[in-house]
Amino acid sequence: MEGLVPAQRAGMAKSALPLSVTMTATENPAYPSQYVADVLLKDGSTVHLRPTRSVDSSALRALLERMSPRSLYLRYHRAIRQISDEEVRRFTDVDYKDTFALAATLGEPPGERIIAVGLYSRVDGDRAEVAFTVEDSHQGRGIATQLLDHLAIAARDNGIQTFEAEVLGENRSMMDVFRDSGFPLESRIKYGTYHVAFPIEETAEATERAADREAWAAAASVRVFFEPKSVAVVGASRQRGTIGAELFRNVLRHGFTGTVYPVNPKARSVGGVKAYPSVLDIPDDVDLAIIAVPAEHVLEVADECAKKKVRGMVVISAGFRETGPDGAAREEALLTRARSNGIRLVGPNCMGVLNASPEVSLNGTFSPVFPPAGNVALESQSGALGLALLDYARELNIGLSTFVSVGNKADVSGNDLVQYWEQDPKTDVILLYLESFGNPRKFARLARRISAKKPIVAVKSGRTSAGSRAAASHTGALATLDVASDALFRQAGVIRVDTLEQLFDVANLLAHQPVPQGRRVGILTNAGGPGILAADACEGQGLEVARLNEETTARLREFLPPEAGLSNPVDMIATATAEQYGRALRVLLEDDSIDSVLAIFIPPLVTQAEDVAAAIRDAAAEHKGKKTLVACFMSAKGAPPELAAGDVTIPSYAFPEGAAMALAKASEHAEWTKKPRGAVIKFEVDYPSARRFVEKTIRTSKEEGLWL
Repeated sequence: MEGLVPAQRAGMAKSALPLSVTMTATENPAYPSQYVADVLLKDGSTVHLRPTRSVDSSALRALLERMSPRSLYLRYHRAIRQISDEEVRRFTDVDYKDTFALAATLGEPPGERIIAVGLYSRVDGDRAEVAFTVEDSHQGRGIATQLLDHLAIAARDNGIQTFEAEVLGENRSMMDVFRDSGFPLESRIKYGTYHVAFPIEETAEATERAADREAWAAAASVRVFFEPKSVAVVGASRQRGTIGAELFRNVLRHGFTGTVYPVNPKARSVGGVKAYPSVLDIPDDVDLAIIAVPAEHVLEVADECAKKKVRGMVVISAGFRETGPDGAAREEALLTRARSNGIRLVGPNCMGVLNASPEVSLNGTFSPVFPPAGNVALESQSGALGLALLDYARELNIGLSTFVSVGNKADVSGNDLVQYWEQDPKTDVILLYLESFGNPRKFARLARRISAKKPIVAVKSGRTSAGSRAAASHTGALATLDVASDALFRQAGVIRVDTLEQLFDVANLLAHQPVPQGRRVGILTNAGGPGILAADACEGQGLEVARLNEETTARLREFLPPEAGLSNPVDMIATATAEQYGRALRVLLEDDSIDSVLAIFIPPLVTQAEDVAAAIRDAAAEHKGKKTLVACFMSAKGAPPELAAGDVTIPSYAFPEGAAMALAKASEHAEWTKKPRGAVIKFEVDYPSARRFVEKTIRTSKEEGLWL
């Protein structure tokens, strides 16, 4: 499963979540279960949509009886004192073709509650009248908009092309639903009532509007994980070294700016903080619950969170889909509880969430590492690997905005997260460690849009058959053919790297420097050998070691010794001073034939690395935002801290090859952003014939796998 997916149609950008539909033994075989969906609302909560059934009569009557007189008047254009049986039957006596009703529900049967309903009735050929009823306390959340989107899908399938409606002139909220849908609206008002009509075909504007609503809803729904006001740690333990103990102490140790509550039925306090036997015993509201209890108790905790109206759950516990059929059933039950109660879920089988911003300062993981605050967001599908990633980020001084380990991705996935990071002002670069795709089509659509604004860098493991098998046993992930992953990343503008080291090498550049505007590189060095290695590495990565123009060569000759090599690479020889580094860099950065500069330094006896680093930084400060500058300090001590000061940071690499790779990946991304977006081509396909051909080919082929 993978976060938000297009609702029932690959081409529609609707905010529906994936789910499995289980037919009961008494269910009507004609029941259109393909229109069942869990959807996100604009406040970030979820609601369940399903076609109505005859057994919904009492629940629908209860909905109408809960409506205020004002809402009933706006719906029926007259005062309603009593709900008639005929009015209830309009929503239940449907044939799913000429008449079709969708209910929006919360909770699980038998406690399921219908909070809204949408209905269309065919009036003439390809035209249908549409109407909506939303419970007063749930109005303004976007439910009617979702009902309209999904009714339109069903109507198109049944040959309806136009919706009509009669709306009182004072019913502004309903008119706003129609106007904001993106469908081309025609309306006229007579005697205080609007007659509205609009075609429901999939237009570019309607799709774009739906995508915008989806993005805002997805971002709102996961905001609770990164910006909670209160957190309950369920399973907080006094026993140091346990996950529950370290989780709770990490929240305290790193200065969470909200309120934290330990939940432990056997302890009066944990870490000096009053403990509560259950989430239900906490006297105040709880935004986020981080759950670290044995898998067999997680469902019970989820039920308590639902009663407490917790908005988000992070389930650290393992023992779900990754363990086999029984675990998969437990995970499905957990997801159903979350979806039915409007709760978003991270995990299970994950490491947790983190927000390094001083405004939140939440370490909701069991990692002792809290990275510096910065502009890089990081998602890891692997919890244990997340520990190493956080440690590596801190070692390289790469600041993070937020981090999340998604584990089994039962609900919240990379698709949800990239939409949050798209809107997060503190995030400029997005890093992903992926083992699988749940919904690659949607990821491609989102990444294509977001990559144009914020670079996405990804490591996709499971490239080989052995790796795919390991991924499946790790998080229950389904393998994705690697050549398909390559094509997806390339077309969506995602920067794919092969290793975690490369992931951070590229991130280091993107987080601190502008992307190169071309592939032409200038190389500055105080030793010939590294300069040659750098030149080879650059050309090997598809970069161009540029020819310096004559003016640049003449200016360099003015202050460099006669022995210096003034072609590219520029070899200042071992006696080069920090001042010469600074002057030479300024000259190279002003050369119009160069897009980026790689400055290499090997510590000689006479020049201090710290002085050279300061000179490089100062030269970069004068040209900030104009050209890309990276460094390579080839020393066991690594890069001096002087490379970063104020709002200027120069990425530094241990060897020239790493710098060349990062420059090449950034250059490729810059080229991608300049390409025309193009358009998706729709092909007419004879699906029955294609299916027969594929089945015959597979049946008669002697190969294990083949390309068609």
